Parts: sequence; C-alpha cells; structure tokens
Amino acid sequence: MPAIGDLIKVLTAREGVEATVLVGRDGLLIDGRSAGDLDPERLAALTPNVMAAADGLAEAAARGSTISLVIEYERGTAIVMSVGSDALLLVLVRNDADVSGLLYELRRHRANIAAIV
Repeated sequence: MPAIGDLIKVLTAREGVEATVLVGRDGLLIDGRSAGDLDPERLAALTPNVMAAADGLAEAAARGSTISLVIEYERGTAIVMSVGSDALLLVLVRNDADVSGLLYELRRHRANIAAIV
C-alpha cells in the first residue's frame, strides 16, 4: 500500500495541479506539496472552514454529508474531498487542467485514499 507522501507526490505531479494538501479536520497539515509558492500550512489551516461552511449548507438544504466540493475561481479550481472522518484532501488546479478527469480519479479512489490516511 502506498504511503501518504506517495499519494501527495503523484497528485501534485499531475498536469495542471498546483498544490495537494492532506489536512486534519482540525486544520493541521498532515502532508502537502505545492508546485509554486503556495504555502501548504496556510492552505491546510483554511480548508476545514470551507468544508464546515459546505456542511452547514448541506444540513440546511437536507442534502446529507458533504463528500466533495469543487470551487471555481478566477485563476483555477479548488477540489476539497472528505477522506474519512478525520481528514480532508485539497487539490488546487490551474484553469487549463483536466478537472473532470481528476474528479473521476479522486472519486474512484476515495476509499483507497481514506485507507492510507
């Protein structure tokens, strides 16, 4: 079974990915890598708040638990995925990245990712 560091390395090496961060729901960085000057610790600290807001919306809209978020920004996309009860995975991608292919792979391997964590 691959290690967490291997997972982060493979995801960050994917075309168009600028950062990959595995974070505890408490905001503490488990592991992270960025292709540029993005700070994985800062990203980790902010990610649980984004998921908490989505969880609040899900509750108000009677949608069940939040599994993943896709947030489109002016200069790229953020994917936040729940990987087990204690961790979140954040992947930041450029506008020219294949987001649909990445989402498919993340969804397909979500249980395997959670098992690594």
